[in-house]
Amino acid sequence: MIRFDQVSVTYGDGAAPAVHGVDLTVPEGELVLVVGPSGVGKSTLLGTVSGLVPHFTGGTLHGRVTVDGRDTREHRPRELADVVGTVGQDPLAHFVTDTVEDELAYGMECLGLPPDTMRRRVEETLDLLGLADLRDRPVASLSGGQMQRVAIGSVLTTHPKVLVLDEPTSALDPAAAEEVLAVLQRLVHDLGTTVLMAEHRLERVVQYADRVLLLPAPGAAPVLGEPAEVMALSPVRPPVVALGRLAGWSPLPLSVRDARRRAAGLRERLDELEPPAGRDGPGSADGPGGGEPLAEVSSLSVRRGRVTALEKVDLTVRPGETIALMGRNGAGKSTLLNTLVGMYEPARGTVRLGGASGAVPHRTRPSGLLRRVGLVPQDPRDLLYADTVAAECAGADRDAGAEPGTCRALVSTLLPDVHDGTHPRDLSEGQRLALALAVVLTAAPPLLLLDEPTRGLDYAAKERLTGVLRALADDGHAVVLATHDVELAAELARRVVILADGEVVADGPSSEVVTSSPAFAPQTAKILAPRRWLTVGQVRTALEEAGVGA
Repeated sequence: MIRFDQVSVTYGDGAAPAVHGVDLTVPEGELVLVVGPSGVGKSTLLGTVSGLVPHFTGGTLHGRVTVDGRDTREHRPRELADVVGTVGQDPLAHFVTDTVEDELAYGMECLGLPPDTMRRRVEETLDLLGLADLRDRPVASLSGGQMQRVAIGSVLTTHPKVLVLDEPTSALDPAAAEEVLAVLQRLVHDLGTTVLMAEHRLERVVQYADRVLLLPAPGAAPVLGEPAEVMALSPVRPPVVALGRLAGWSPLPLSVRDARRRAAGLRERLDELEPPAGRDGPGSADGPGGGEPLAEVSSLSVRRGRVTALEKVDLTVRPGETIALMGRNGAGKSTLLNTLVGMYEPARGTVRLGGASGAVPHRTRPSGLLRRVGLVPQDPRDLLYADTVAAECAGADRDAGAEPGTCRALVSTLLPDVHDGTHPRDLSEGQRLALALAVVLTAAPPLLLLDEPTRGLDYAAKERLTGVLRALADDGHAVVLATHDVELAAELARRVVILADGEVVADGPSSEVVTSSPAFAPQTAKILAPRRWLTVGQVRTALEEAGVGA
């Protein structure tokens, strides 16, 4: 179905090819998962299948890519639309209509399908992706995860032979991600659809892949093979694989179910040990320091149009705390963060930054908020305006009154291989997010808010981010992150707050909250239940300190 014949892609200002030496075939009815570190060329590879590379992105495509017999160099994306359906990392860039139902129908209108066919497929897709309650909603009013489901749905309605998906579950809560992956499985198994998918959250998807295509480094030759075989040598791997490698299991497990079947011996060795506190996870680490709260939310209610986004929310954030806000898409996580920076005015209740006599966000000028709170939004481009990384950093230093080079040092920590002259638009989604984070961190706000901070980040980049945020918490800063990444919450958060329909339904230590919830428990906790081990790092450290082999 898809044939890559010695494919390489070089961009005009690139020192080396973004993708090099891809020579393989993806047969009809397979789900192939593309993995590799951030910035390694996964999105570029996917773009060659849809024709976006080079027709839209520019650059030079060497070699040949054919999809169902069509050469993508000779057919522009619109000429491939009846064969290839594409969903990129940014759902907003995908939308052309105002409402959910219209968006689901738009692609079929472009293909000239009969109205009765369009109506039937819209209804089927609304049910498949749990969108029926949103059919009349304006697209602009949806949460990031809801937008992602609509973007996927708008592609499914055209019934393409090939689906190209770039980070399709990155903004989805665990339950919604499982629903989307179940739909993809049905398309592959029952309809013979070919799916080419890039995804960093391998813990969600690797067990569903027929084969895995590894791009190990920029410009390096790809490796294609069975999932367990490729994971054994991959530099990026999900916790279940990392635990299997630590325990010496062979073949490596790809799912929690397979790992639990092999974990009896490991559980026995851990029975007399306790999860270590501190650097390897929240565990039983000391709580936040004293001092006045950095933020106090009391009986907060927020309305967005006709929707009550938050209702009677109470939340106190103290210096040194690291809090994960979790909950299904549309639960109110982003609304709460945006209210803390003054973007929404409370309908009822109060929000204060810096104690009882502190600032009221929606009544405080942005310059006055800068030293109190910083927000990294879901779309990092909202914070990036300059033409180069160096210019972004220089502007961040000026705005924050920081020493020149402060922002660039943070960028070097988070993005070791990004050059000063790189345009932010040429960065991957994860690299742009890391740059936006560095811009916000330059002001060293006491309260740092992050909305889905690991979208587009590989495991190594996520580990670097975790190290930076832990250091901030150790210095007395508070970190509040809205995330669907249960592995990040397990690694970083000492406290988890779960929202549902705008209300707080759980608030407590992460080791208690996430292990009591099947939806939000990390893979290690599921494998080693009922003991409260949250991360592979905790297991490794405990075994090493006890002198016990895995």
